[in-house]
Amino acid sequence: MIEGVKVKKLQKFTDDRGWLLEAFRVDEIPQGTQPAMSYVSMTKPGVTRGPHEHEDQTDIFVFIGPGTFQLNLWDNRKDSPTFGKTEKHEFGENNPGMVIVPPGVVHGYKNISDQEAWCLNYPNRLYAGEGKKEKVDEIRHENDSGSKFKIS
Repeated sequence: MIEGVKVKKLQKFTDDRGWLLEAFRVDEIPQGTQPAMSYVSMTKPGVTRGPHEHEDQTDIFVFIGPGTFQLNLWDNRKDSPTFGKTEKHEFGENNPGMVIVPPGVVHGYKNISDQEAWCLNYPNRLYAGEGKKEKVDEIRHENDSGSKFKIS
């Protein structure tokens, strides 16, 4: 496992009305990484988002389906005991999960199913800062043809 990354399988509580799951709990989030905002993204089948990394931001991803994502992680922190390590996970409707991705861990995901897939994110920093007036905290690798960070 990559140091600082937390992966939690989520449990659906199902009854005759449908289902409910706890996306995250503040008592399971490391101090200093509590969410500053949230967003939901829908990814079409076969589409990849990322890979990229953040210098300061921690992402808290929640993968719920209905499709399935392949999540790839690479530890790009030179001072980390797990520098250079990689992880790959699958999450979606039948395997919902929450993943905490600290700064310096490159991440990207691909919808590997034949239907749309949804991801919720609860980052600990505002996108582009207060009032969207700051530089966006992203180092994008997806447009670099020579990047070692690839999602197949």
